[in-house]
Amino acid sequence: MQAVKPAERLSSSRSQPDVGRGQGERPVPLKTRLWRYRWAYLLILPGFLYFVIFHYVPLWGNIAAFQDFSPYRGYFHSPWVGLQNFSDIFSNPDIGYVIWNTVLLSMLQIIFAFPAAIVLALMLNSMLSERFKRFMQSVLYLPHFLGWVIIISIWQQFFGGDGLINQIIQALGGHTIDFITNSAFFRPMLILQVMWKETGWGTIIFLAALSSIDMNLYEAAVIDGASGWRRLWHITLPGIRNVIIILLILRMGSILDTGFEQIFLQMQGVDIRVAQTIDIFTYIQGIQGGQWGLTTALGLVKAVVGTALILLTNKVVKLLGEEGLF
Repeated sequence: MQAVKPAERLSSSRSQPDVGRGQGERPVPLKTRLWRYRWAYLLILPGFLYFVIFHYVPLWGNIAAFQDFSPYRGYFHSPWVGLQNFSDIFSNPDIGYVIWNTVLLSMLQIIFAFPAAIVLALMLNSMLSERFKRFMQSVLYLPHFLGWVIIISIWQQFFGGDGLINQIIQALGGHTIDFITNSAFFRPMLILQVMWKETGWGTIIFLAALSSIDMNLYEAAVIDGASGWRRLWHITLPGIRNVIIILLILRMGSILDTGFEQIFLQMQGVDIRVAQTIDIFTYIQGIQGGQWGLTTALGLVKAVVGTALILLTNKVVKLLGEEGLF
């Protein structure tokens, strides 16, 4: 029997996998694997703790939707009411226009603000000067980092009763209009504020998608005599179609979220039937009215409806022959 040299034995042992269960091999214990890759797990730990603490632990609070919850009694001593809170939501006389305002504002944002980011991304992508393009991107990203308090303060300086627009109207001999507190202008002003604040930031994903389109397709289209509009319609838009669909599916999941701070800071002096959304209704009923169980039930309904809309939209997209989100 030929003896195996020590060097050959060492190289043979190194070539064998040391993780997992192979044929005729003993599995590596979990404790050993955790210690071996401890630095990788340590890097994952902060993100894991973030999701556990801020996303999974708060799910326990949904139990208040089935209780006459009181912060003084806590979850274990508050009386159980079953589905009574859900019944109270839909029997509330204000819930009809609250849901209508919320859905209407969300649909207006989808119709106007969502395509605005696509159009702006196409305009930025068509710029020939990279330096000017980067400068414009920085300028357009800036409003995203401003809080709603600052945004509305700036808006007040332009559209308020003594703002720049009314000063121009007065100089031309007209009557002033306080656009901020006028119920007829309330919804258009909200949409314009969202577009000004978030359109630039929304172009990031679309610009990334545009950069992945093969430039040879454009060169071939130019050789074939295709105009700029033809190249846009047959190359550019199909190239980012999947990204548009995925973002639209995700946006449908938040159709009942219209932003609390933006509306709350401007609703004084405006007709409540125009300004009140689900988030404002939740604040009034919960913080001011003390109906913690009812507002928790409303939040649970929002989560269920949002999930259902994502699944439904994804199903419709796949029926139309697109890839969808999953």
